[in-house]
Amino acid sequence: MDVTESTEQIDDSLYSRQRYVLGDNAMKKMAHSHILLVGFGGLGVEIAKNVTLAGVKSLTVQDHRKCAVSDLSTQYFIREKDVAAGKSRVEAGVPRLAELNPNVNVLSVSEPFGKRESSWSFLSQYKCVVLTEVSYDVQIEVDEFCRTQCPPIPVISGDVKGLFAVGFCDFGPNFEVLDTNGEEAREVFVCNITKENPGVVTVYDARPHGLESGDSVQFRELDGMTQLNNQIRQITVISPYQFTIGDTTQFSDYRGGGIACELKLPKHLSFNSLKDELNSPTLTFPDLCKFSSPGVIHLAFQAYYKLLQSGTPSYDDFLSAVKAANSQQQCPVELDDTLIKAFYLTCGGCFPPLCTVYGGFLAQEVIKAVSGKFSPLKQWLHMDACEVVDIIALTSRTEPFPLKGDRYDELRACVGDHCVQSLAKLKLFMVGCGAIGCEMMKLYALLGVGTEGKLTITDNDLIEKSNLNRQFLFRPHHVQKSKSETAAVSSREMNPHLKIDVQQFKVFEGTEYTVHTDQFFTEQDLIVNALDNVETRIYMDQRCVDTGKPLLESGTTGAKGHTQVIVPHITESYGSQRDPTDEDVPFCSLKSFPAKLDHCIIWARNKFESAYCEKPRIFNKFWTDNGSPDRVKDRLLNGDIPKYSMTMARQLRQRPVTWDDCITTARLKFEKYFCHKAEALIHAYPLDHVRDDGNLFWQLPRRPPHPIQFDSSLPHHMEFITSAARLFADTMAVPQADIRLNSEYILQVLGTVTVPDFSPKSKKIVVDDSEAAPADVEDMEADEKEILDVLDVVQRRHNSNKYFRDMISQEFEKDDDSNGHIDYIVATANLRAEMYGIATSDRYSIKRVAGKIIPAIATTTATVAGLVAIELFKLIRKASLEDYKNCFLNLALPAVVLSEPGSAKVTQIRDGLSFTLWDKLRVQGTESMTMNDFIAKVKEVMQLEVDMVLQGSRIIYSAILPTHRKKIKEKMSSLVRIQGVKPYIDLTVCFGGLSDEVSMDVPPVRYLLPPV
Repeated sequence: MDVTESTEQIDDSLYSRQRYVLGDNAMKKMAHSHILLVGFGGLGVEIAKNVTLAGVKSLTVQDHRKCAVSDLSTQYFIREKDVAAGKSRVEAGVPRLAELNPNVNVLSVSEPFGKRESSWSFLSQYKCVVLTEVSYDVQIEVDEFCRTQCPPIPVISGDVKGLFAVGFCDFGPNFEVLDTNGEEAREVFVCNITKENPGVVTVYDARPHGLESGDSVQFRELDGMTQLNNQIRQITVISPYQFTIGDTTQFSDYRGGGIACELKLPKHLSFNSLKDELNSPTLTFPDLCKFSSPGVIHLAFQAYYKLLQSGTPSYDDFLSAVKAANSQQQCPVELDDTLIKAFYLTCGGCFPPLCTVYGGFLAQEVIKAVSGKFSPLKQWLHMDACEVVDIIALTSRTEPFPLKGDRYDELRACVGDHCVQSLAKLKLFMVGCGAIGCEMMKLYALLGVGTEGKLTITDNDLIEKSNLNRQFLFRPHHVQKSKSETAAVSSREMNPHLKIDVQQFKVFEGTEYTVHTDQFFTEQDLIVNALDNVETRIYMDQRCVDTGKPLLESGTTGAKGHTQVIVPHITESYGSQRDPTDEDVPFCSLKSFPAKLDHCIIWARNKFESAYCEKPRIFNKFWTDNGSPDRVKDRLLNGDIPKYSMTMARQLRQRPVTWDDCITTARLKFEKYFCHKAEALIHAYPLDHVRDDGNLFWQLPRRPPHPIQFDSSLPHHMEFITSAARLFADTMAVPQADIRLNSEYILQVLGTVTVPDFSPKSKKIVVDDSEAAPADVEDMEADEKEILDVLDVVQRRHNSNKYFRDMISQEFEKDDDSNGHIDYIVATANLRAEMYGIATSDRYSIKRVAGKIIPAIATTTATVAGLVAIELFKLIRKASLEDYKNCFLNLALPAVVLSEPGSAKVTQIRDGLSFTLWDKLRVQGTESMTMNDFIAKVKEVMQLEVDMVLQGSRIIYSAILPTHRKKIKEKMSSLVRIQGVKPYIDLTVCFGGLSDEVSMDVPPVRYLLPPV
């Protein structure tokens, strides 16, 4: 069966965020794939969890081992009662795994993994085989069998031993990748093509083309050099605005316009076998500061499978095995004795954060293997987390860390009991219990964080069905329950010893003086952000800077993720570097000259907000503020025009009060939006209109519109009428009888509508990209007589009270298909696109843009959370700057880039005096302290003249303002405004003699309020 042509539906309510990462083709291929996973330990359960959430057809988990107390450190689907009952890992954990996704058939096999009847042929039923906790000897056998199949079966293997991890992929000698990076295909507007060999294409300089050498593009809508239209050409990049496309000398001259569209062409990759790769590995280097580590870790794992798996040899024997493996390498590496000894001493344990990192990473490789979406790992990924311990102290030991026989032994073997105790005593505050938050809560349970201290978590959201695809602590019966409450309950099931303070507060200025006070922050050891919006990230970052608390920051978008560790007085903060903001679409492009579909979607969303949200809100507020119609008429007769009177009058005159009115209004809107608008533009700027510079007005990226004549036989025309009429009815509180919702009745009403002919207006058309949207000119346009006439007419109508009753503002909700909101956006956007000759799109693509949906997938979330948890250990041991790691990752490529955080910027004020963002000059206030006393205290430290003192944006003292001279003798208590319960006020002090750049970096002066 060709799954690309399958008509089966994807459950958008569950998979919506993942669909925007993978696409429907990949999702359908996954839904027909059978996966085998061997090993259900710490790494195995992570891979299983992420693959199940992703939505494969079936997952078979094979593991013969019995549950042990030590499994509780890493295997979160095993409970203490399962250990006591002597259950096998799969017997205990697979039923809980199956709860994650009812669409996936999760099977278990409890016998040892190996050949069946002297053959590996049973593997042929699987689309991908994943091996964990399996020796290289067995892996080689499996890999060789899978490579002989037609098509070859991709093999993925991985393991986590101590503080070290390995991952390997073999997708066969000829694996087809359908989309190497998952990015949307780019479209760029052409402004010139030279007639030479090679021809040079120049794009409009508003934005770089973003293409890479080797990409393929297809041309369309070229004026001149038309032979290139629909041709596919491979490009070579010259600059961000130019690329070559081969010989163009035989073509006609280029005259103007045209679009170059990137084509996503399949790419074939060849993989080496595991047997070959063991001695000639294709390595990746996630941390360039540890360039030699992957090669050494590669050897250590080979030595482990040869010696340590079957016993406990001496370190000398282990080192000899590493050296022997190195001698077999095609390119031997320089051995690092410290790294090798760290592996030897910790490999008896399993570090949970590394299981989470690799569980996310390798699960994404499974998705690639069965779907062809994204570029697979070529072919090894080795990592270590040695910075979580004092490596010198660790490698000075002669024996591994002693164990206690409890649930934390797997962790204790990696970091020692002192670290385990420190985790237990931790006081941690986490904001957000969504996707990253759920992964972090799982890790807190495995690590025993706060079992003797306290975890405080907050999230004011409720669980939605779409969350279940990534936020694995939640189940269908949790929908519409509190995220933080549910996450706490689910985490305690994993580790009943957790002490969790559950909150449902939003973290913002409003809770700063009540719940999340300075005292609250001071009591915490560290803060963790698990947020999905920049605004709250910036706020939390500033709170941590203000209170001097470390912060672990992270985020994901689709296959991309980032982590940042923020350490007081050592690193820069989140606010030190700002992500580039989304580029604003020029007003004229949205209003009159859309160049691409996104412009049409944004315009449609704006129309929704205006007609069904903002105007109804204004209407209601107008009557709340101004009372009855008679009172408004009295004010108008006295020359007093209430604000928004014209907006109210227009709404009142056109307000539909019956279902027939709603259909009529929708039909008139169709004519206005998709016919008269086009006619108005062509009337103002005919097709042959020439600009002042001599060029045609209508040339790409500016497209001429074509009026659309309404045709009730066309489904998308009727979709607009039906959805717009429904929204008018919902907004105007008009009942919709079921009998009237049918198409026959709507067609009957449409036949009675009188549609006015187009009449040119003198309204200004904005054509300059730099011109902003016009300001609100409501009051200047107000016409008292027109408003009075409307009020008189409406008051004389039958049941006139219907026209004055409150409207119901429609808050846009993208995830409720029954409300018709997305129906309206899709119909409106596609009709506008059609009017401008822009390619239309499907519902799910338009919904992503209109709903501003952030693509998300569980694999990225897990990888990011694991990396965050690694940094948590470093904060506990107060590591130095070079030990901390920020990360940027893109699992689609795949790329994992670890780097040292930026250090806190030091601003030199003068010799002997410098500041970072973490520093504050503190001045202890007294009851009698005057502004003069305050300035004297500041000058004593800074040795600079004070020009100005501000509290927020309010100037409380300025040396150059004559009216402020008397303030120098006033008490500080009368000048500052005390807010909330904070025992201090941060004041901005401006100094003379400093450059603007230095002045910007001078920290605030913290004025400590006198004791009460």
